[in-house]
Amino acid sequence: MLEKSRKVLHNSAVVCLSGLLLALVLSTGCKRGPLQSSEIAYVAVPQAVLRDRVAAIYNKVGTVTNGQKLEVLGHEKRFVKVRTANQQEGWVELRFLASQEVFDGFEKLAKDSSVLPVQAKGATRAELNMHLTPARDAEHLYQLAEGDKLDILKRATAEKQAAAAPKGFSLPNQSKAEARKPGAKPAVLVKNAPAGRTATIRDANPPQVSDANLPPGAPEGKPEEPKLMDDWWLVRDKQGRVGWVLARMIDVDVPMEVAQYAEGQRIQACFILNRVHDESRDQGNKDVAQYLVLLTENKDGMPFDFNSFRVFTWNLRRHRYETAYRERNIMGFLPVSVGTQNFDKEGTQPIFTVKLKNEDGQTSDRTYRLAGPLVRRVLAPGEETQKLALLHKEPKKKHAAKEHHKRRR
Repeated sequence: MLEKSRKVLHNSAVVCLSGLLLALVLSTGCKRGPLQSSEIAYVAVPQAVLRDRVAAIYNKVGTVTNGQKLEVLGHEKRFVKVRTANQQEGWVELRFLASQEVFDGFEKLAKDSSVLPVQAKGATRAELNMHLTPARDAEHLYQLAEGDKLDILKRATAEKQAAAAPKGFSLPNQSKAEARKPGAKPAVLVKNAPAGRTATIRDANPPQVSDANLPPGAPEGKPEEPKLMDDWWLVRDKQGRVGWVLARMIDVDVPMEVAQYAEGQRIQACFILNRVHDESRDQGNKDVAQYLVLLTENKDGMPFDFNSFRVFTWNLRRHRYETAYRERNIMGFLPVSVGTQNFDKEGTQPIFTVKLKNEDGQTSDRTYRLAGPLVRRVLAPGEETQKLALLHKEPKKKHAAKEHHKRRR
C-alpha cells in the first residue's frame, strides 16, 4: 500500500513538472517579436507581398496595401503569418508592419488635432512617411505619395539625427574631443569598418581653441557645437489621416503673384482675407483674392513660427498686388485666425489675429482689420497697446516718402 502511494505521488510530481515546463516553453515562444498571435497589425509600407511560405523560393498568394488591417497568426524568424479581412492568409516581412499600439497612437493624434485650424495648404515633393512624433526615427504607419494635397496644422522643431554612413562604410571610433586634439587626423569614412557606427559631419581641419585665448570671464573648455535642427509640419491628408512630416518636403500652396515677393524668406502660411471684383482684369477669375502671408528665416530650427507678415491687396487701377501692410523683426507663433467683424458705420470687414511675443516675454493676440486698401489695429475694450519684442531694432526712417513708396510695391 505504501509503495502504491509513492508511485502515485511520483506520477503527480512528474505531471506537475511537465506542466510547468510546457507553460514555460509556451510563454517563451510568445516573446519572439513585437507582434503576437491573435493580435492585429497594420501595413506600414505602400504595398507588401503575401508569401505562401518562408523560403528563398515562394509563391505570391496576394498583396496588402498601406494601412490595411491584418490578423497575426504566427511568427517565423523575420516573417509574420497574417490573415486579411477576406480570409486570405500568407507570410509577410515583420518590418513592413506596425502594431495596434502605433495605430491607436495615430488615431489619438487625429482626434486631438481635429480642433486645430488649418494654417496653410500644401503638397508633398516626394513619397513621405507620416510619423507619430516629430522625429525621423519615430514610429510611422501611413505613407504619402508625391503630389498629395495636405492641410498644414502645426509646426515643431527637433534636433536632426546623425545620418547613417553609406553602405559598406563607417567611421573610425573617434570622439569629438580626440578629433580636436593638436595633430589629430580628421575623421574620414573607412571602408569595410565594423557596422553599427553612424556618420557625422566634421571639419577636416577643425580650429584649435586654447583656454588661454578665451576672453576674460569666459567659461573654460571648448564651445559647444551648434545643434542641427529639423522643422516638422503636422499635416492632415484627404483621408483624414494625421501625422508629422519633414517641413522641407512640403511645398506651401501660395499664388505665384504673391510668392515672388518673399524676398529670400520662407513662406510659412498664406490666408485669404477677402476678394475684390476687378471687371477689367484681362484673364482668369475677375474676383481676386487678397492675402495675409506669414514669412520666416529660410532655415530650420528658429525659435518662432514666423518673424514677419505682409498683407497683399489688389490695386484695381493698376491691376496688380501691392503691400498694404507689413511688420518685420517680430516673434510670431501659430495658430493665426482670419474672419470678419462688424464695425458699425464701416460695415463688416475682414480681420486677422496673430500671436506675437511682447517685450515682457509673454505672448498676446493682436487683431487687425482690412479697411479697403488699409490695415488698422483693432483694440478690444480696455486693451492697451503693448510693445513687441523685436529681433533687432530697425534704423530710423529718414525718408518717410521713400519708405511709403517701398511698402506700396
